[in-house]
Amino acid sequence: MKKITLAALAVAAATTAANAGALVDPVVEPTVIVEEAATSSSAGIVIPLMLLVLLGVALAD
Repeated sequence: MKKITLAALAVAAATTAANAGALVDPVVEPTVIVEEAATSSSAGIVIPLMLLVLLGVALAD
């Protein structure tokens, strides 16, 4: 009787370990990085250049 009980416990322990689950990689969503595009507008330099040109024309007269 003890042998049957030990055999049943061994089989039960083996089956629970076998059904514990598979090794599967976890599903991880990639992080989204939002990068703002740099503006290529040169409006910050155009106005001072225009003022320098106008100043040069005014001084040339």
